[in-house]
Amino acid sequence: MSKIESKLHELGLVLPAPLILPPGATLPFPWVRVHGSRAFISGHGPQNADGSLARPLGKVGAEVTLEQARVAARLVGLSILASLKRELGDLDRIAAWLRVLGMVNSAPGFNQQPSVINGFTDLIVQLYGPQRGQHARSAVGMAQLPFDIPVEIEGEVEIQT
Repeated sequence: MSKIESKLHELGLVLPAPLILPPGATLPFPWVRVHGSRAFISGHGPQNADGSLARPLGKVGAEVTLEQARVAARLVGLSILASLKRELGDLDRIAAWLRVLGMVNSAPGFNQQPSVINGFTDLIVQLYGPQRGQHARSAVGMAQLPFDIPVEIEGEVEIQT
C-alpha cells in the first residue's frame, strides 16, 4: 500500500468507484490526461464511495450550506485521487500539486468560494504535506454546474515518470 493510501486509510477515507453518470449523460473525455511529466485533471464533482453523485445538490448559499459545500469539496478531492490512482497506479507518483481551479455553484450574493475550496486544499496538503501538496489555486463562483453539483474542481499535477 502506498504512503498516501496508508494516510487515507488512517483517516478513515475511501476512494470512490468510477462515476456513475446520470441517465443519458456521456462524457467523451478522459478524467486524467498524462502528457510527459504532467497529469491534467478534468473537472470532478463530489461522489459517494459507490461512485454515485454525492448529495446535497444545488447552489451554495441557497440549497447547500457553506459547511456542506466544504465537505463536498473534500469529496471532490477523493474523487480526483481515485481517478489519479486508476490512471497512474500509485498516488505516490505525484511529485507536486501544481494548479487547481475550484468552481462553486453559487447563489446570488454568495462570495465565500475560497472557503468552500479549502475543503479540497486542506485534504491535499494533509495527505501530501506542504512541500508537495500546496498548489496555485483559483476559486470562482459559477451560475450553474453540471448535474446541479455544488462544487467542481480541475487541476494539474507533476508526476514521477
